[in-house]
Amino acid sequence: MAPAPIISARGRGRTDRAFYTAISLAAVATVFAGFARTYFLRSQFQATALPLYLRVHGLVFTTWIALFVAQTTLIAARRTDIHRRLGWAGASLAAVMVVAAVTAAILSGRRDVAAGQEDVALTFLTTPLLAMLVFVILVAAAVYYRRSPETHKRLMLLATVSILDAAVARWPVALVSATPWAYYVLTDLFILIAAAYDLSSRNRVHAVYVWGGLLVVAAQFSRDLVGRTAAWHAFARLLIG
Repeated sequence: MAPAPIISARGRGRTDRAFYTAISLAAVATVFAGFARTYFLRSQFQATALPLYLRVHGLVFTTWIALFVAQTTLIAARRTDIHRRLGWAGASLAAVMVVAAVTAAILSGRRDVAAGQEDVALTFLTTPLLAMLVFVILVAAAVYYRRSPETHKRLMLLATVSILDAAVARWPVALVSATPWAYYVLTDLFILIAAAYDLSSRNRVHAVYVWGGLLVVAAQFSRDLVGRTAAWHAFARLLIG
């Protein structure tokens, strides 16, 4: 016989709302800590302004994080009516994010090539492009499963986690700068924490965290491997121009 749930369905609803609200706020803290010096508080730390395309990129991605917090807060407040209406705005925003990210990746790549860093630029291009591919897959799946709250909310959390590594990579922490893969591990703690919450509240880990988490990790692992290949460099040259 399967073990009884650790908490009742009603109690689980309350703890779910608290958990997802808390983890969305943790995502805000993660992004702010990573981009405070280069974006949010740039004028306090750097004399040069960001190019327009990076300012747009930052604004669009910040809006996603803000919307993610708003959506989890609306669910916590039991305003699912507003949450659903905002959901389509979120889907549209996700499409804009892809355009902004790809544009920023290509223009930044051209800048780096012009600065004599062609090999680095071509290799790194896998990072934003694969990140956006995973993000789109997870958001599209979340839209498809929008009538299944248990699946939908986990997919939206994973979609948000999948873009947090850029912020974690910029944390002013010695471990992050000293170890090339540390920021992936720190980012993936979000997935492990969410899976641990499932296990403690439901005695099992939802399949979304298993398969979606593997997708996120596999894409992270593949970036450098694919990015170093001659075939990728040839493709990246076509994109960067």
